[in-house]
Amino acid sequence: MGDPRIASAPDKPLRQYADHSRDWRGNLYVYPVISRRSRGLSIGVNLNPDAACNFDCVYCQVDRSVVPRVRDVDVGVLRSELAAMIECVLSGALFADPAFNDVPDELRRINDVAFSGDGEPTTCNHFADCVRLVARLKREAGLTETKIVLITDACYLLRPEVEVGLTVMDENNGEIWAKLDAGTEAHYRRVNRPNYPIAHVIANIIAAARVRPIVIQSLFMRLDGVGPGDAEITAYVDRLRDITRAGGTIDRVQVYTLARAPAEAFVSALAVGEVDRIAARVRDAGLSVEAFRGSG
Repeated sequence: MGDPRIASAPDKPLRQYADHSRDWRGNLYVYPVISRRSRGLSIGVNLNPDAACNFDCVYCQVDRSVVPRVRDVDVGVLRSELAAMIECVLSGALFADPAFNDVPDELRRINDVAFSGDGEPTTCNHFADCVRLVARLKREAGLTETKIVLITDACYLLRPEVEVGLTVMDENNGEIWAKLDAGTEAHYRRVNRPNYPIAHVIANIIAAARVRPIVIQSLFMRLDGVGPGDAEITAYVDRLRDITRAGGTIDRVQVYTLARAPAEAFVSALAVGEVDRIAARVRDAGLSVEAFRGSG
């Protein structure tokens, strides 16, 4: 189950943590961010430029009122954008840009190439081809330590096309970050406003975690000024135990709260102590956990 400790994010907030815009210098699919959870540069790959998603999370920062420039993924354009972005980072040119010129030296590394954008990446019809593309460009650039990360709501991990892509990820330092923001069905529906019940998500996570260790990403917040109660956190920890009892391996759990403005005005960040208390409950369940606070 891993080392049952709590690792905390760096205390110093960076301005880049508050800006994870997908709009980068005219690109359609590829964008750079400094991510708290990556602890370095993450090259984002947006496979949902149409902003379509099967969840409608109350904390989402995607503005779906904006008309998308494109609705489909052109793999050839994606290839050109990603190759140029990798070169931009490796040459140091990215860190001469005003958006990134004050990033600390220790974060000036490509930690991962992440499928994370304006919707659920696994709904993309070209998902497996895009994973193959990322693996090839990463290999050609000599980025053997750089991860391929899939940030997912875990609803479609058992689709054949997705399973093919996950196998390619397994062979190329891949990592699944599966969303689990609740323990009870009621809280899950209030927060994620999903198209599947939580049991479906848990079943998909278990299936994936039986094949390879996965990361659980859990965002907790205040709704109308009230954070999750003890009963909800107990149910959430029980869900994590359900995964491991069913034979799934959880590498670590990321417990975090808001760092950017959410979609709904009734949503706000937890205090540092609240995040730490939830992380402690996860640790007490025998799992490795990382705590990320709202200011950064």
